[in-house]
Amino acid sequence: MINNVTLVGRLTKEPDLRYTPGGNAVATFTLAVNRNFTNNQTGKREADFINCVIWRKPAETMANYAHKGTLLGVVGRIQTRHYENQQGQRVYVTEVVCENFQLLESRSASEQRQSGSEYQPNTSDSGGNYQTQNNSNQSTSQTNNNGLPDFDRDSDLFSGSSSTIDISDDDLPF
Repeated sequence: MINNVTLVGRLTKEPDLRYTPGGNAVATFTLAVNRNFTNNQTGKREADFINCVIWRKPAETMANYAHKGTLLGVVGRIQTRHYENQQGQRVYVTEVVCENFQLLESRSASEQRQSGSEYQPNTSDSGGNYQTQNNSNQSTSQTNNNGLPDFDRDSDLFSGSSSTIDISDDDLPF
């Protein structure tokens, strides 16, 4: 029995951080996840809006560092639950309970996008990786200590390169 979900999408609004009566942090958010195809009539790519929830320290971390429009990678599981609303009707909820998440763009990229300027991806950018296992928070960050030259983080290593790369499908690992 496998219940594993991996999503990449953008936050539709700020994460909603709250606390349970027991003091546990819980953040709810919605990810807009693009579909892999375009609509035949409009020619535009559609998106699914996935409700998600994350608990404890990662919830606080997400609320502090992820904002509307932030590109996130999320791993978790699908959960269904139900409750009775104020009118006495049973309401069913399906959501992704996040076990870990990763910021997939740098802070500067996010700020540039929010200010309306066009962002050119920088190959040296690395996002933060935040994960929880067994109800504990583990934070890992990626660093470049592999002996390669230290390039300026704001420079684009491929700017000025007009050549294209031709790769056959046989060369791809997937």
